[in-house]
Amino acid sequence: MRPTEPAELTELQRLLDAATAELQVRTVCEVQAGPRRLPVLALTLGNPAPDAPAAGFFGGVHGLERIGAAVVLCFLRSVLTRLRWDALLHRQLERMRLVFMPVVNPGGLVNGTRANPQGVDLMRNAPVDALERAAPLVGGQRLSRRLPWYRGPRHAPLQPESQALCAVVERELLSHDFSLAVDCHSGFGLRDRLWFPYAGTRAPVPHLAELHALCGLLDESLPQHRYVFEPQSRHYLAHGDLWDFLYRRACDAAPARTFLPLTLEMGSWLWVRKRPSQLFSAQGLFNPLADHRHARVLRRHLAWLDFTSRAACSHRAWCPQGVQREHQRALAMQRWYAA
Repeated sequence: MRPTEPAELTELQRLLDAATAELQVRTVCEVQAGPRRLPVLALTLGNPAPDAPAAGFFGGVHGLERIGAAVVLCFLRSVLTRLRWDALLHRQLERMRLVFMPVVNPGGLVNGTRANPQGVDLMRNAPVDALERAAPLVGGQRLSRRLPWYRGPRHAPLQPESQALCAVVERELLSHDFSLAVDCHSGFGLRDRLWFPYAGTRAPVPHLAELHALCGLLDESLPQHRYVFEPQSRHYLAHGDLWDFLYRRACDAAPARTFLPLTLEMGSWLWVRKRPSQLFSAQGLFNPLADHRHARVLRRHLAWLDFTSRAACSHRAWCPQGVQREHQRALAMQRWYAA
């Protein structure tokens, strides 16, 4: 292994080398990063039946936000280790599907860039435009790949990494009657936030009742959590969001199914406030550089990801139906969309 290899790629290879046949590994595509050809991998466990719920965990969409990949890898390591002894986990996997894409953008990770090696921000790359005025630049731009938040050329195909993520979501999540996705990022504010669509409009999503019920379940099950659960549109609007694209596709293709995409946006400003010298490092703006803070972040979010998998597995116990669904939607409108 090269000495300059990112720690996240090293950890991923260690997990693959130690994994049993229960973990299914697929190379969705390969991308070029300088002289290197890097695989984009999808890892799956558990029951693939459409009537079994599924949960997907994604990291490294922005190569500079290495902590997102590290959080997904930490949870993956926990799951693979528990497979050796945890009978309850085996029973859980008989009833559900787990999907992992720990490093969606390996070229960006190797290069230390937010964008992929072609200079495209994958979270601005989907063929959807915001329905309302998007934030300048940060909401996505087509001026130049030399500027951040570049969407790619108009009418061009999706970038290979974006295509890979969409293909995995469609095959492994949207094919199930119920599915959840968690995409791990960093870089916004002093709080850890759990964002749900839409990114391109302030209108509420069709599954607002289910999202509010999940928020309540989180509050009751992890009462000391520090997450702010909210729509992304409360802060800014953006073009080309992949999760908007996939959520709308899921609603159009199979309205009877439920797909709940969530983004964990870790508040990296907190790490900068505790260690101001990180302001002078591109890595420091998006990642905890001190070892003890890095370890603390991994510990903190492990409980959330485990909660998510359990919530997906037991969705029939908390997803609202009938009158209760209307009640949950009314509460959500009052909480998140009241003027």
